[in-house]
Amino acid sequence: MSETLRTGGRVLVDQLVAQGCERIFTVPGESFLAVLDALHDTPEIQTVVCRQEGGVGFMACADGTMTNRPGVAFVTRGPGATNASIGVHVAMQDSQPMILFIGDVARAERHREGFQEVDFTAMFAPLCKWASRIDDAARIPEYVARAYSVAMSGRPGPVVLALPEDMLRDVVEAANRPRVVPVVQPVCSGAMGTLMALLKDACAPIAIVGGAGWDAGAAHYFAEFAGAVGLPVATAFRRQDAIANDCAVYAGNLGYGPNPKLVERVKAADLIIAVGARLGEATTDGYTLITPDHPGQLLVHIHPDPNELGRVYRTDLSICADMREFCEGAALWDHDILAFADGAQAHADWLEWATPAPFDTPLDLGQCVAAMRDRLPVDTFICNGAGNFSGWWHRYWRYAGPNCQLAPTAGAMGYGVPAAVAACLRHPERKVVALAGDGDFLMNGQELATAVQYGCDLLVLVIDNGAYGTIRMHQEREYPARLSGTSLRNPDFAALARAFGGWAETVQATADFAPALDRAMAQTGVRLLHMKTDVERISAGTTIAALRARSIG
Repeated sequence: MSETLRTGGRVLVDQLVAQGCERIFTVPGESFLAVLDALHDTPEIQTVVCRQEGGVGFMACADGTMTNRPGVAFVTRGPGATNASIGVHVAMQDSQPMILFIGDVARAERHREGFQEVDFTAMFAPLCKWASRIDDAARIPEYVARAYSVAMSGRPGPVVLALPEDMLRDVVEAANRPRVVPVVQPVCSGAMGTLMALLKDACAPIAIVGGAGWDAGAAHYFAEFAGAVGLPVATAFRRQDAIANDCAVYAGNLGYGPNPKLVERVKAADLIIAVGARLGEATTDGYTLITPDHPGQLLVHIHPDPNELGRVYRTDLSICADMREFCEGAALWDHDILAFADGAQAHADWLEWATPAPFDTPLDLGQCVAAMRDRLPVDTFICNGAGNFSGWWHRYWRYAGPNCQLAPTAGAMGYGVPAAVAACLRHPERKVVALAGDGDFLMNGQELATAVQYGCDLLVLVIDNGAYGTIRMHQEREYPARLSGTSLRNPDFAALARAFGGWAETVQATADFAPALDRAMAQTGVRLLHMKTDVERISAGTTIAALRARSIG
């Protein structure tokens, strides 16, 4: 093969190198063997072989979250693509850059319902920012560059590209495209002036931050600005790491089970400043905490994608800007005339809310979180999927700032363990904790094999209450004492972890947790604590008995 002639698979891998891709996640398939062959000779890219395509998608989504460049996944057609679709959905709802490459049937075999054939453009178009198919190997550089650009521009999100297997074997001439850098939208000085005028006239403003385009720079500058003027800052659902929680004006997080004092603060606000957040269903409690028309309140919405501004909410001031550019502009603005006392009080309210009081249950998860805070660094990654178990960490853990929380706003189960594997590989110097409920863990617990294979240093906490807890909670609220479809009979999760090659213990009492955690942290590799809890304590905020009493009352 000459330097100018390359297979489609080689061209594709070369484009990933040019774009700075360091790692891809995959379950191999015969439909993209030409890509796997090219990766064999590409030491610049680590090929992480996973055990199920759902894990592949979640790892790529989490990797994109940490780098602000697309996480890259490769799966095969049919079952591989449908399994991986959950990661695409999460990346879209979470506004995270990702590219899913799908090996596909040969071009001449399309539209015959061949082996595992699916129309991937039609399937993925509603789930992602752009879905397409590369039929000409010479155009691979164009498609890959566009995929990176689309995934990172405006509101970040996923791109899906189908790769006919015969196209990947074609030998073509193709020029590499240079590394794509997202276009940065500066903030309009006039709009910034209008915002400051609105703040000057406000009596009870509040900011809600996190989401698209948010990074450490945005967090630093916005904390500087908000702290200087005393502006209370809440975070959107599962975006508690959008700003360091020790910030003097941090007011806590919105979503499921928020601090009632924070809810009242949002309701009483005369000015809401949403920075990066979409103000989706979870953050706004089903669009009721902040309604689309929000009478009696002014709304300023700052977002990097113009398509999000005015999409759901009536906005009094829309600002389309890069998050870091906006936040730096706010920090540098002359705001000496602004001063609010609410920020300090909001932070005090959060500190009270985020301090766990002992609870009369055999294994008190609030006290377990407190023990973890005493023993783990503040920049520890906390990775979780969906379930009531996560509420204890959402309420009581204290996040140090961006890239400390990997949790799906889409509410997908099975995200925690794959995300933790991605975090271990991306940041081996940091502590990583995967949180999973019993039902949640068995969605993607097989990725413990991936963690062991790649030497991940990882702590897994499996919170086992023998139920699909979130659904049980809703069931008890709507149909008290009428259990149907929510009970689980579980394996010995500690034994399962040992079977994968990890270290494990079972914990059933609060007093036993801290010593078990100390023993776990003294180990290396995969460590798992099987935490057996009482389903009666169904969430951080209530019990089954209380739910039933409320229903009867």
